[in-house]
Amino acid sequence: MFDVSIIIVCMNRPDNLYPCLESIRRTTVRVSYEVLVVAYMYDPAGLAKAREDFPWVRFIESNEIRGFSENNNLALKQAKGRYCFILNDDTELPEGGVWEETGIKAEDNEETMKKVPGTIDRLVEDFETLPDGTAIVSPTLLNADGTLQLCGRPPYPARHYVLQQWHLFSEPKDSTAGQEPAAEVNGRKLFRSWNITGAAFLIPTDLFRELGWFDERFFFTPEDIALGTLACRKGYSLYVDTSAQVVHKWRTTASRMMRAIRPTAVRGSLMHFSDFKPWKYALLAVPVWLAETGKRVKAAVAQALRPSPAHRTELLTYRNITRSIFTGKMPKDIFTKYYNEIQKESGK
Repeated sequence: MFDVSIIIVCMNRPDNLYPCLESIRRTTVRVSYEVLVVAYMYDPAGLAKAREDFPWVRFIESNEIRGFSENNNLALKQAKGRYCFILNDDTELPEGGVWEETGIKAEDNEETMKKVPGTIDRLVEDFETLPDGTAIVSPTLLNADGTLQLCGRPPYPARHYVLQQWHLFSEPKDSTAGQEPAAEVNGRKLFRSWNITGAAFLIPTDLFRELGWFDERFFFTPEDIALGTLACRKGYSLYVDTSAQVVHKWRTTASRMMRAIRPTAVRGSLMHFSDFKPWKYALLAVPVWLAETGKRVKAAVAQALRPSPAHRTELLTYRNITRSIFTGKMPKDIFTKYYNEIQKESGK
């Protein structure tokens, strides 16, 4: 039995995975843990090398088309820790749990390192201090340059999603602004949060199992928001620790796969925010379709005036989104269709 099972899904990106794993090993010094990496569509030679380079990691092969939920669930069902820490592969854990210089270096002796708990150490300590009924504790997310990416999440009703598509609403980066701390753990301030991001969060394994793991009806999004929403509806509390930090390099990992990813995200989001009710889905889908159609027209004009691979990808992304909103297909089927289209273009 471990304190924490760290779950990472990596889609053949050793450039992301290696720094992530190295940061876990370097910074997690107080709790026992296992690391389960779902190697998604991984190059066999690269996977063999990763196993050799990280013998302390358990790799789980996933060679069929699966989304974020399915891939994570493959590992979650094998987890042996009291807690599960979901972590994106394009993340790093800073030394001492914080971005700022702490004066503690990896080459310092072990006793010195143990004086400064890392991000995962802090989140476990938070959980063991917070009241019963706590479901999830999240770290603060930083961009690669150290600027704030996200600290907690406020309630996210359906109207905010629709307004966001029209660029009339933007989720605040720091939902703790103006709040009083809900708790303090060894001087660290914890605030209430009403939702999570799938990039990094800690949850008790038994509770995650009770909630049904990630909802596999979704593919890339919004399974994290759906999980946080479900936990709140069941009366559990969510928190964010402002001093426990994770560097999330998401801005550097986008690709032409957006043509397949974005349509599944929009379809899944509409399913979630409509609570799977057809009448509510239609009510939300019309303004979202109009917003995406406007973006599609703008992208078509850009491609006509300044043809480029980037503009073409953007145009095809919005085309695929508008075609997917009123389809009866599930997100996974939508992704599979456009993924195969991309592979065919690549001659694969």
